Parts: sequence; structure tokens; C-alpha cells
Amino acid sequence: MDLQTFAVQLLNGVQYGLVLFLVASGLTLIFGILGVINLAHGAFYMLGAYLAYWLTAATGSFWLALAGGVAIAFCLGLALEQLLVRRLYGRDHLTQVLMSYGLILVIDEARQILFGKDVHSVAAPALLAGGIRLTDLQTYPVYRLAVCIFCLLVAVGVFLLIHRTRIGMIVRAGAENREMTRALGIPFDTVNRTVFAAGIALAALAGLVVAPISTVFPGMGDGMLILSFVVVVLGGIGSVAGAAIGALLVGLTDTFGKVFFPSLSSMLIYVVMALVLIWRPTGILGRREA
Repeated sequence: MDLQTFAVQLLNGVQYGLVLFLVASGLTLIFGILGVINLAHGAFYMLGAYLAYWLTAATGSFWLALAGGVAIAFCLGLALEQLLVRRLYGRDHLTQVLMSYGLILVIDEARQILFGKDVHSVAAPALLAGGIRLTDLQTYPVYRLAVCIFCLLVAVGVFLLIHRTRIGMIVRAGAENREMTRALGIPFDTVNRTVFAAGIALAALAGLVVAPISTVFPGMGDGMLILSFVVVVLGGIGSVAGAAIGALLVGLTDTFGKVFFPSLSSMLIYVVMALVLIWRPTGILGRREA
């Protein structure tokens, strides 16, 4: 493998890992902080991609679709937390799994009614069309590079929000000791609703930015859901920074695994997860049990 090909694969791995982080960071917020197992998280990733297709066709602007899709997903998250998810707090995991699985079926049925079973494509914005020439025969798409930068900025923003703001302090305190935080008078109903909606919006945002790279098709969130749980476990449940490390590790492992070990690429991610958990059973940045 020459240097240019290695650089392209490295960029692909980083881009994939950063998109995966958007989904997994939302999942780790919901799972690690609210204590809710949300199997429907991948469905919201798919929903984001379909929103990109629909809103781009309706408005003629990918940028309006991006902003509108995130706003719709956030409002949907607020409504779902108010109507359904708040009933899952403190309940057993089987109840959470059944509720979220039912939500998958509802979202999939709504997708079929609204968009059918066809595969759709979304054009990248004209500003980011074309590619950067690496060699005489090889170019790298500008949009993929823009996705890397955008996702990195979002990751930094999420990290700063969690670790440098009062809202983030409340969220972290609730993750550490929920009952003590509630006893101090923190309005956890509002915090829970906002955290859940933000997690859904991050998953949809990942689908929105991926839509011009990948086709939009039914069930596209299934594989992303599995990988997101792998990232959450790798990084440590409830750790956003751990999710970032885990997502990049999964992205690079998957990308280079398909290049060097194509026949084993489907299992390499799980081998890496097993090795990490042998080393640190609570994940890379997970809290050790006392």
C-alpha cells in the first residue's frame, strides 16, 4: 500500500469513526445517564437520512435540510420522552427493550407510509462538490473531508458542553449519583427530557450528514445500532470522551480490516472489543467499581 492509498484509507476510517461517534454519543447519553436501553436509536439515524432526502427535495437546499432535520429530531425526542420514555425510568431492562423495539416498528411503518421501500440518493451541496486531487489518478471527495471537519467540531462542542458548562455539570452529577442530585433540587424532569432529545438529535444528525455519501434505504440504522453499542461498551458507559475513542477505534479497525483482512473484517471489531474488555472490563474510560 503506497502512502497516498494509506492516507485515503486513514481519512475514510476517521470519517467513519466520527460519524459513528455522533450516533454513539447520543446513545451513551441516553444509556449511561438516563439508564434507558434505547434499541430504537438506529431508527433515528435512518430517520435523519430520510429527513435529508425529503427536506432537500422540498427546499432545494441541503443546508436547510440539515438545520430542519436536527430541529425536527430534537422536537420529536422531546415529545417521545414526555409521552413514552419517562415511563421507563427505573423499570427493568426487559420493559425498556420491549418499548424501544415497539418504537422501531412504529418508525419503520411510518417510513414505509411516507417514503415507501425505494432507495433514495441525496446530492452533496454544490459548495462541497468535487474532489481534492491527491495524484494524477486519485482524488478525495471534498464532502467527505467536510464531514470529518464538521463531525470533529460537533464532537468538540459536545465535550465542552459536558465538561465546561453548568448544564454539563448537572448531567455528569446525575450520572454519578442521581438521588443526591435530585435531593439538591435539580429539576431532573427537564434535564432528562433535554438529554434524551439531544441524543436523538445527534443520531439524526449523523444520518443527515451521511445521506449524500451513502444511499438512503430501509433498515440502514440496524448495523449502526450494533456498532454504536460496541462503541459505548468500548469507551465506557456514560463517557462521551470514551465514546469518541471507541468510535475512532472501531472506524479505523473496520476500514483497515477490509483492506488487509477482507475475509475477517466482519469479526475484527468484536475481537478488538473483547481484547479491550479483557484489559479494562468497564471500558477504556469507564468508571471502575469500588
